[in-house]
Amino acid sequence: MILVVDDDRSIQLSLKLVLERNGYEVALADNPKDAIQIVRNTPAIEVVLMDMNYTRGNDGEEGLTLLKQTKIFCPNLPCILMTAWGTIDLAVQGMRAGAFDFITKPWDNGVLLERIETARSLTPTPSPRERGTYSNESKRNSVEKVNTPLSPGEAPGVRLPSLSSIYSTIARVAPTNAPILITGESGTGKELIAEAIHRQSRRANGPFVKVNLGGISTSLFESEMFGHKKGSFTDATSDRIGRFELAKGGTIFLDEIGELSLASQVKLLRVLQDQTYEVLGDSHTRRTDVRVICATNADLRKMVEEHTFREDLFFRINLINLHLPPLRERKEDIPMLVDHFLQLSCSANNLPLVKASEDAIAYLQTLPFSGNIRELKNLVERTLLMRSPSVSPDGEKHVLSATDFQNNVSVIHNPAITLHSGSGEGASLDSMERTAIAASIAKNNGNLSLVAKELGISRGALYRKIEKHGL
Repeated sequence: MILVVDDDRSIQLSLKLVLERNGYEVALADNPKDAIQIVRNTPAIEVVLMDMNYTRGNDGEEGLTLLKQTKIFCPNLPCILMTAWGTIDLAVQGMRAGAFDFITKPWDNGVLLERIETARSLTPTPSPRERGTYSNESKRNSVEKVNTPLSPGEAPGVRLPSLSSIYSTIARVAPTNAPILITGESGTGKELIAEAIHRQSRRANGPFVKVNLGGISTSLFESEMFGHKKGSFTDATSDRIGRFELAKGGTIFLDEIGELSLASQVKLLRVLQDQTYEVLGDSHTRRTDVRVICATNADLRKMVEEHTFREDLFFRINLINLHLPPLRERKEDIPMLVDHFLQLSCSANNLPLVKASEDAIAYLQTLPFSGNIRELKNLVERTLLMRSPSVSPDGEKHVLSATDFQNNVSVIHNPAITLHSGSGEGASLDSMERTAIAASIAKNNGNLSLVAKELGISRGALYRKIEKHGL
């Protein structure tokens, strides 16, 4: 059952009609007092749609109070706020207070129904609608779905022990349309996690479109994301299809969203909120049908505090957060990753299967891997191709030793750049990183592509580190 709380009778009836046509039972309340009584006395309520303003003006205080009271009596009951675009700041306050989501008036029926279904799907306990029919078989199927191993190539090709909770979350949220924010350092596998979510979603047969927002300038943002018509600006010599159109029916992966300018953030928020956009040079409003997954290695909460990232956009993309810890904090994954990368590389290069010795694994587990899984993969592949496999003490052929890896480790782990400075005092990780990057730049005569490859990180990550260290 859906509870609609609004003092406008026409809005109540309009929502009731839409919801009942789509199979929902509906309860109506004219004011916060009646709403709280219904919430307390009606266990069947699954979602609350609540207006922010009632009889005492437009400051939203009544709506915020109602939200807080609802969360006291029913902490897990999802509340979706309804507000006008001009008062979206109220919705942000509501998200801080525990609201599940918000929609703007006038709403789009498709968007509204999608948000309601997402809220129901992600409710921690079985919804009242399912009570009494939630059989042992359905419970067992649910558990089996959570425990189903990911297919090869996902996160990142093996079921890593340290990410078991993330796999469970993926199994739960993938079938929904909930926006997801994946956070973690460069090289931790954010893109692979996004692909895993897409493949397990109901949109798996649709496109998976990747967009690196760090590489799109503010002036080209609308053209790249929404497309343009021929002649819409000086260099528009032909029509262009935008990324949202390319991703229609599938998933759009917005990488490095922390790099987006404030001006572009406003434009992105609008399409994420209303799921509509306009192609440059065309006044016709188009509707998008995509699942949005974002990723960043930046601290967006800190950026919100510093007013470099919009808080309303943060809440819109951060309904579900998946954080990938750096490889140095999950070294138990290294043996499985090394074995996986060796199998892939041997297969790709038509080489006999090679293993890493125990001493090689032990050595790899001592490295900091600032480039994370990407850097480990780079090191494994380089070692395999550059060194001839030796014979292990027990006579087993095709084994890579610790020495093989030591001879091919990137400059950031060069024995000359140790964990101790010349004075014998421990150097900070930042100072080690700066020294390593500077040495690699000198070694490669300023060729940043080679530097990024040698360090096992992306060019975008390298640029940020160069700026960070003032190189």
